[in-house]
Amino acid sequence: MNSAPTEKRLALIVEDEDTNRLILKSLVKKQGYHVVEAKNGAEAVQCFHEHEPDLIFMDVMMPVMDGYEATSRIKEAAGDHFVPIIFLTAMSDEKALARCVEVGGDDFLAKPFSFTLLSAKVKAMERIRSLHQATRALYSRMQRDEEIAEQVFSGAVVAGNVALDQIRSLLKPASVFSGDLLLTAFAPSHDLHVLLGDFTGHGLAAALGALPTSEVFRSMTAKGFAPQQILYAINNKLHDLLPTGMFLATQFVKVDYHLDHIMIINCGMPDCFVIDHKKGVIKQTIVSQSLPLGIASDIYFKDEIHYVPVETGDRVILATDGVTEARNAAGEYFGEERLIQSFSHCREDAYLIDKLENNLEQFCQDAPQDDDISVVEIPLISELLPGWEKTQLPSLPDREQPEAFLMQGHDDCIEFHLTLHGRQLRNADPVPIVINYIQETAGLHEHRRPLFTILTELYVNALDHGILHLDSKIKQGEDGFTNYFQQRESRLQSLTHGQIRIGLRIHTLEDGGYMVIQIEDSGHGFDFHLHESKPADEDLFSGRGILLVKSLCKELNYVKPGNKAEAVYVWSDLND
Repeated sequence: MNSAPTEKRLALIVEDEDTNRLILKSLVKKQGYHVVEAKNGAEAVQCFHEHEPDLIFMDVMMPVMDGYEATSRIKEAAGDHFVPIIFLTAMSDEKALARCVEVGGDDFLAKPFSFTLLSAKVKAMERIRSLHQATRALYSRMQRDEEIAEQVFSGAVVAGNVALDQIRSLLKPASVFSGDLLLTAFAPSHDLHVLLGDFTGHGLAAALGALPTSEVFRSMTAKGFAPQQILYAINNKLHDLLPTGMFLATQFVKVDYHLDHIMIINCGMPDCFVIDHKKGVIKQTIVSQSLPLGIASDIYFKDEIHYVPVETGDRVILATDGVTEARNAAGEYFGEERLIQSFSHCREDAYLIDKLENNLEQFCQDAPQDDDISVVEIPLISELLPGWEKTQLPSLPDREQPEAFLMQGHDDCIEFHLTLHGRQLRNADPVPIVINYIQETAGLHEHRRPLFTILTELYVNALDHGILHLDSKIKQGEDGFTNYFQQRESRLQSLTHGQIRIGLRIHTLEDGGYMVIQIEDSGHGFDFHLHESKPADEDLFSGRGILLVKSLCKELNYVKPGNKAEAVYVWSDLND
């Protein structure tokens, strides 16, 4: 059985002298090519479009259109498809030969023609074409893989973000994949967590760390962990996964749902800026004081936390170094000074990021983009945060009041107690543990947010005021939050005595149920009657937690001398 004949390739010979064209045609046919001919550059361009030859022999000096112009047009028309062009020349002028290369020529063949030399050059062009085709196939496959990966990336990383209708961002990747990462999520407390990260380099390799980072960020935020705990976990995860020399610089912002302060941690990133909504100027700059994530294990971030008092309407600006290091055609950097000028004296109702984007475009124009560019503007407004549920709390069943319920056992009751002593109060955060226990045993997944808020407020009150003896009035003033949390951290580090006890009883009824929460500290208590009688707006930073817990619970009572709180949370299946 005979195999199918190999398809012959097609060569285009462009030569205005008949004799040279005839000789070359004979030599090329011996190499296994069909041949089409053209007498000038204009005919060559036309033949190229009609026949799509695999190889072109191009004379330089011809009437109508010379070889330079014809080659330039053919290469432009060929685009990414490699069509080798061998110039036919008897010239020895170096400038003329250099121009042949400049317009797209791939090799030279001197006149008079040598069959041996022609054969070698044809085989060389065929090898180059094969390599080019293989490279194109690999590149096409890589692009397809990147497109698929980008879809997975968008679904797994980007799609889970929240509050994007209020948060403005400028995200310009330098390639298909961005090494920059923007993550947003609501904590059970209704606080908003925002993470802007910048992996080393850009492209697919830089984006690989985004999946484990987003997984840790979202799962731990949903469970109620604090920003420093989340960063600690991400850092250890990346340290185990990333190769040496690859890391994640990041800025982490927690927007408190009261909109009176924010928490910022800057790890190896450019400065963060808080913009005053009234004056349109920078009211605070947060400089990096920590290593990027993934470089070393077991980095603790308590000393890197910045507490910034804010007012409704202020804005937070986060940016990667791709902004300040963006260059124009002259190689000049955009720089931090231009970045800051973009935020200065902007109207309160205007987005700062729009002015920055315009300034960047005017500065860079058509200059190539070296790195991913990412900027995030967070407006500190009530629309940024989810509203508290305004549901009507169902009545407690007459047959079972909370006090009697606490004093006796129940066959269908879930009871849980947790006590933290002395040094364990320094770093332990029991609320996420308790919430997860509630979900695993009672399945109250829909009630995670209100339960988290109740437990957090009561536990923090017990720790801060009962054990650490902190006064909320310290928070007043420009540096109030910073002073408060500095004193809190200092007292925690020296804490050796004291205890907090958390007790839960969960009772399920036919049409709902209720939970009794007790939190008791070993402190001396406080005059809770003052908080019960004081109007909600009398003191900006004191008593708000108690009022919030009251709004979420059916009952909230303090037991004398004020170091034991008892809250009753009620749910109805009709309202779920």
